[in-house]
Amino acid sequence: MKRPRAFLVLWTLAVTATTSAFIVHLALRNRELELGYQLGRSQARVARLREVKRVLELELASNGTPLRVEFVARALFKMAPPSPDRIISMGPMPPSPAEAKSERELDLAAPSGESE
Repeated sequence: MKRPRAFLVLWTLAVTATTSAFIVHLALRNRELELGYQLGRSQARVARLREVKRVLELELASNGTPLRVEFVARALFKMAPPSPDRIISMGPMPPSPAEAKSERELDLAAPSGESE
């Protein structure tokens, strides 16, 4: 009598272990599929964002040229250069970077004993 009872306990444990392993396998497979779909959606989003970035870079490059800015200002916004009576002088123009550099070079080239 002891043998059939031990067999029944072992059989129950084996069936329970097999069922548990199968359920864990299904759960892992389900998670794998979810992650696969999520990865696919993420890759599609990255591809779309790369395309948008490429288009925006092309637009930036074309809009960055002075001719393009002038064209857009004249065509879309109906802008024109101001008439001379609309220009207000705010004082002398600051020196350009090239002029400022040449002035600094002249100051450095002057002997240190001379002062103005």
